[in-house]
Amino acid sequence: MKRREALQWLGMAALSGCVRAEYGKKPGKNITPIRRLPNTFSRKESYAFRPWNAGRTFAPVMRVTPCEHSCVHTYFDVTPFSPSERYLAATRLPFDNRHPVLGDRAEVCVIDLEEQNIRTVYRTRCWGYQTGANIHWGATDRRLYANDVIDGRAVCVGIDMETAETLAYAGPLYTISPDESCALAFPHELRDVTQPGYGVPPKVLKSFASLPPGASANEGVWRTGLKTNEIRLLVSLADVAAKVPTLPPAEGGTYYFWHTKINRQGTRVMQVLRYIHPDAPDVRNPMVFTFNPDGSEICYVPKTGRVPVWSGGGGHPNWHGDGVHIIRNMKPDGGDTTRFVQAKYDGTEFKILCEKIKGGGHPSVEPRGKYLITDENDSADGMAVIKLRLVDLIAEEERCVCAIPTIDKKALKDTVFRLDGHPVWSRDYRKVSLQAAPEGKRQLFIVDLRNTI
Repeated sequence: MKRREALQWLGMAALSGCVRAEYGKKPGKNITPIRRLPNTFSRKESYAFRPWNAGRTFAPVMRVTPCEHSCVHTYFDVTPFSPSERYLAATRLPFDNRHPVLGDRAEVCVIDLEEQNIRTVYRTRCWGYQTGANIHWGATDRRLYANDVIDGRAVCVGIDMETAETLAYAGPLYTISPDESCALAFPHELRDVTQPGYGVPPKVLKSFASLPPGASANEGVWRTGLKTNEIRLLVSLADVAAKVPTLPPAEGGTYYFWHTKINRQGTRVMQVLRYIHPDAPDVRNPMVFTFNPDGSEICYVPKTGRVPVWSGGGGHPNWHGDGVHIIRNMKPDGGDTTRFVQAKYDGTEFKILCEKIKGGGHPSVEPRGKYLITDENDSADGMAVIKLRLVDLIAEEERCVCAIPTIDKKALKDTVFRLDGHPVWSRDYRKVSLQAAPEGKRQLFIVDLRNTI
């Protein structure tokens, strides 16, 4: 099939089977009043933080969640540390051994790292095992954002930590601009159809909403103004699919968006695109793009012949701390070894970050480009453990900072219940929040690297 015919097919598929725009009456600008919700703040629960293996880890490790509850942070590219770094945002799960359905509520919690207490500030029906309630801090410690299902759809919820005022917005949240001006997201209802554990629980167990074949022109990343509640379709699936460098391996597949991430500088948006074909539903064909905050200048990343466009393997792309480059796990040059690779936001300047060290896990690089953190699922003394790896990219050396017992993936009946470490930097890049489960319950740990790096 020629490229012109392929683009015509994309457009026809999008028009013939397009779904109604979920968050607006039409795929343009829409403004509705911001809705106020009841205050659900609980009393603060005090407890003692517990050091983990004091004196036996490369850097100090502290468990900061109550051991009787299962708690997670959002993801490896969303810091749970508040702007002042006094507080930590966490999702407290109602259970961790069965699939949720719509109506099961998780708790949006704030941990005071100075006073050692936890407080529930909201209860939500929009959560998953891998990204919790998708909690984000605003520009200051005053506001916290998550999602909930309001009037039958998943939308952003803003929580004022000073007044307890809680607001429901018109559109969903997956990433928030650093200046707190807007939230961006692909509909959470359409997320779990390509991989469960990240979106909103379905009404019927494992029955997820989906899109028709092709690349929809009416669905994509929605932008919601947090001051005005104006919502508009920022970038459609058809917009991004048209920028894929080569044709899909087979017709009849459906394009979906996955992770959306604004860099910490607020200058560029990273977007993962997936292509799911009915003959190979487990092959997601992930591709990375970036664009400007206004949706312009869509770029495929990376522009190189060293990795294939389709079924290229690798994953977990993330913004480099400099806000200019994208890092990712990939297998360059047809090799079998995963490497940490990097490319500029426009797809140029592709390179392997470290030739001597194997890639993997959920990598993040601090702004100087010297240190990389990632996680690794391993075993020690017959137990499954999460390892925090600290890689010096300049010296090409790595350290295992700690190894904490966790949920054994091999023993799970469904991988949706897995627990990855999802290590994420603090805002000053001196500490790391890490997930593990030493007694079977999902817990958060803070690793203090201030005297190490």
